[in-house]
Amino acid sequence: MKKSKIIFAVCLTLVMSFACIAPMLGESNITTQALSRYGSTGEEVKSIQKVLKELGFYRGNVDGIYGTQTKNAVTSFQRSVGITADGIAGSKTLLYLGLGGGSSGGTGGYAQSDVNLLAKVISAEARGESYTGQVAVGAVVLNRVAHPSFPNTVAGVVYQNGAFSAVKDSNWSAAVTESAKKAAVDAINGWDPSGGAIYYYNPAKTNDKWIRTRPVITTIGSHVFAK
Repeated sequence: MKKSKIIFAVCLTLVMSFACIAPMLGESNITTQALSRYGSTGEEVKSIQKVLKELGFYRGNVDGIYGTQTKNAVTSFQRSVGITADGIAGSKTLLYLGLGGGSSGGTGGYAQSDVNLLAKVISAEARGESYTGQVAVGAVVLNRVAHPSFPNTVAGVVYQNGAFSAVKDSNWSAAVTESAKKAAVDAINGWDPSGGAIYYYNPAKTNDKWIRTRPVITTIGSHVFAK
């Protein structure tokens, strides 16, 4: 009888210990998977609001409060780029905004979010091209930022309607290549193999007659660069 009581006491202790630990494990898991959503506050929310404001989706204050206006802006952005429109700024939405990963700070006068987004568009648009060709694609994006006919931010240029087909195809969700990350930095630091181009196209993949009327500057790999 005494032995049975001891076994029962040990089992009870183990059950109670697990009951105490389980919520802690649950909290840890929630923390690792935390997302910016309605009701969130903080610096990440400010970054989201800032980019959405630059893109014209958000007109409120950059106050770090994820309210109805921010949720609606996120939803509109998600619809525009063809991803699940749930109003939650999860990892995929942050990547599409150029806010996924990377440290804070800037490179060559650009925020890290700009560097990340530039690398993403290079990776998606110039996959399989030579390193010079990748830098040239990044340079075209930056040339557009500086050109009066285009939006004056990297995000604005990348997400301008119809500007880059890769934004809405499977390449966009693929992992960014290491060469694209380096190419983005080289382009930002002033290397422009495109010769100042503001357009590029692959003659084998486009039927656009207008783009073929643009004065050609150079050809690198599969891409023709034009002004």
